[in-house]
Amino acid sequence: MLGRFSLYGFLKNQKYYEPFLLLVFLEKGLSFFQIGLLIAFRELAVTLMEIPSGALADSHGRRLCMAGSMAGYIVSFIVFGFSSSFFLLFLAMFFFAVGDAFRTGTHKAMIFKWLENNGRLREKTRIYGVTRSWSKTGTALSSIIAAALVWRTGTFSTVFLFCIPPYLINLVNLLTYPKDLEGEYHGRKSLRDSIGIMKSAVAEAVRFRPLRNLMVETMGFQGVHKVTGDYIQPVIKTMVISIPLLAGLQGDRGSATLAGGVYFLLALLGIFGSRFSHRLVTCSGGERGSATFLWWVDLMCYAALIPMLIAGWYIGAIVVFVLLELIQNLWRPMQVSRFDHVSPGNRRATVLSIESQAKSLSAMIYAPVLGLLVDRFGLWTLGASGAVIALLVLTMRNKEFRAIH
Repeated sequence: MLGRFSLYGFLKNQKYYEPFLLLVFLEKGLSFFQIGLLIAFRELAVTLMEIPSGALADSHGRRLCMAGSMAGYIVSFIVFGFSSSFFLLFLAMFFFAVGDAFRTGTHKAMIFKWLENNGRLREKTRIYGVTRSWSKTGTALSSIIAAALVWRTGTFSTVFLFCIPPYLINLVNLLTYPKDLEGEYHGRKSLRDSIGIMKSAVAEAVRFRPLRNLMVETMGFQGVHKVTGDYIQPVIKTMVISIPLLAGLQGDRGSATLAGGVYFLLALLGIFGSRFSHRLVTCSGGERGSATFLWWVDLMCYAALIPMLIAGWYIGAIVVFVLLELIQNLWRPMQVSRFDHVSPGNRRATVLSIESQAKSLSAMIYAPVLGLLVDRFGLWTLGASGAVIALLVLTMRNKEFRAIH
């Protein structure tokens, strides 16, 4: 099963649009604020569907929800590939949100269920890191394919259509998972029971301090990066102008070449971060210690972006974006393990969906606000916003530590 879990992540990350998503929107004449609205709409849709999808996965079967996820992505790729209307992009974002909502939390719950069935729960950080590293291997390959597709087709939008075949293969892979990964409630509960699971999990997350604190950290760490990470694309496009070899290429081929290379590097670092996350936990004396270390690195990276983007030192800014991606991949397996540690076994998919929902909620708020700031004041506000949020969360964590001791 570890091979099939890894295959799922590898195929899921054949996202040939990823290095160019903001560039596609900018090419269509959208402002950063309009792009922020699209992202906020997507995250709102994810937020509305996230917990119900996790509860349905726990109550009616995780394989069915994962199949619905792949179907949602495929529909969104079709709309993105053929649409030229701002309003149709909202429709594409809705189906993309369906894919995200029915996927996040559910597949992780299946992995943890398999570990539990085989008496290997103690290995959850390492095993999840291995499967995530295969996801990043898929990202590395897709970044090269994406650049080649733009060279071949001369446009960004058509790369969405090439994402459909690997997602169809993944659909078959997921539907043939063993039945014993479906969840504890499969076949025995009604929709009313699913809603009950959802309400109970939300109430528990709000009342239970460890879960509540973890949600705040997810919102500050991953939610912010989810929005700021894509801004590396306009930085890359601006940098291309200063490189004669790339600037002389026809159309968007220069941007595609540099973006493909940078995203390939990001994926390689993602593989490293995912595989070595458990070692950072060991070296830091536990998951809380490693989280504190990564928060400080996060703060320093965003603070460094401010003078770099003001001065137009784009090489340095890209290096910082790469470092931010690395610490995200060190953070993710550890954070999922922290959530699973405080989650009831029969609500894993629901609680892990709450974790993803917290990230979506913060991105929904942050995306249009940041887009407006960038339109008005410039790209340096990316660094300022990230640094302020990191400082606020570190202050909260210090107060929490003093309250406990």
